Amino acid sequence: MDTGDTAWVLTSAALVLLMTPGLAFFYGGMVRSKSVLNMMMMSLGAIGVVGVLWVLVGYSMAFGKDVGGGLLGAPFEFFGLDGLLGPDALSGTLPATVFVAFQAMFAIVTVALISGAIADRARFGPWLLFAGLWSIIVYFPVAHWVFDFDGKDEAGNVVDPGGWIANQLAAIDFAGGTAVHINAGAAGLALALVLGKRVGWPKDRMKPHSLPLVVLGAGLLWFGWFGFNAGSAVAANATAGVTFVNTLVATSAAMLGWLLVERVRDGNATTLGAASGIVAGLVAITPACSSVTPLGAIAIGAITGALCALAVSLKYRFGFDDSLDVVGVHLVGGLSGTLLIGLFASDAAPAGVNGLFYGGGVDQLWRQAVGAIAVLAYSFVLSLLLGYLVKVTVGFRADEESEIGGIDEAEHAETAYEFGSGLGTRGAGKPSVAAGATAVLEGSNKS
Repeated sequence: MDTGDTAWVLTSAALVLLMTPGLAFFYGGMVRSKSVLNMMMMSLGAIGVVGVLWVLVGYSMAFGKDVGGGLLGAPFEFFGLDGLLGPDALSGTLPATVFVAFQAMFAIVTVALISGAIADRARFGPWLLFAGLWSIIVYFPVAHWVFDFDGKDEAGNVVDPGGWIANQLAAIDFAGGTAVHINAGAAGLALALVLGKRVGWPKDRMKPHSLPLVVLGAGLLWFGWFGFNAGSAVAANATAGVTFVNTLVATSAAMLGWLLVERVRDGNATTLGAASGIVAGLVAITPACSSVTPLGAIAIGAITGALCALAVSLKYRFGFDDSLDVVGVHLVGGLSGTLLIGLFASDAAPAGVNGLFYGGGVDQLWRQAVGAIAVLAYSFVLSLLLGYLVKVTVGFRADEESEIGGIDEAEHAETAYEFGSGLGTRGAGKPSVAAGATAVLEGSNKS
């Protein structure tokens, strides 16, 4: 065990957990005021459901002994983290439970990302049911494909086979471009089709109710994302430093790329565009941060920021109501970042692979494409089936009256903002001091 590595990954795990409340602010600010609590609760609910499932079976399915030719880990090998609690249970240079905690945060935020595609119209209970089913059937197996590397002995022989994308295919996905963003984006598209359009969409513009909340959320996401990417080095080392810098510059370039598209296309660079560009850049650099130089990271960020700014309008052309642009940002951004590794990868970066622009030919590019398409197809098909299952069994969408009146009231019996008298229950029915003083003055004037 290395104490420095352990301290860094524990800190990174906490940073990644902060991303989910950050996402709640980001998504919450983008919806109308009558839906903000439901939107935030879907993110918070993901923490509860996925956190429990991860300890029960999720970690085993993702990182347990391979039982399916690189497709799945043994579901009950570490049930309840059995066998991982002692001081001798290590994952590399980390206590096993530290790695468990770090990867749990990835599972949580991935599920939370999906909810933005069905904002304003999903019932909370059925969403939690879908979140649990999707975690078990989609995320945990895909995490095994992408994140579980072969265990080898000192002679280099494989003694503990891992997932097929990470090992047999050898596609590069440092921190989750496929497992997190393409996965969540494809699921978001499937659910948008299952639940259908919001009442009034696309005729009603449905503007964000609080851009300050959106900016706060984007800032928390960016802050937490340093743990997401640099923490994925699972060590306090040079790789963590490179990924940290690449995360900074790619995100900065993506914000500028998005704003440039807005300025040219619409005549204005918007606050919402800046926040969305930040997220698009974070998405794009996630798979690539260990395989490109800072110059490559800037290119990936700028390209993806512009692409995502253009892609968010596709929902109007094709008629699917992806409420908060999960498809346009996470699916498109994840695909862009994953595929551009095949062009911009440089052996000067920690991954040590050259892409097409650095003399490596198309070898890495086709590997990236196969990994991306496999995760997209698997997630979309299974998410579509699970969405319809929840829809026909317990009902997924809120009724029209609840949607129009406010899903916060219908689902949670709460509202985000109270605009009443401010007296509270203790002052109800009693005249205020100011009112009493006014009455005295009026009596004095009459006399």
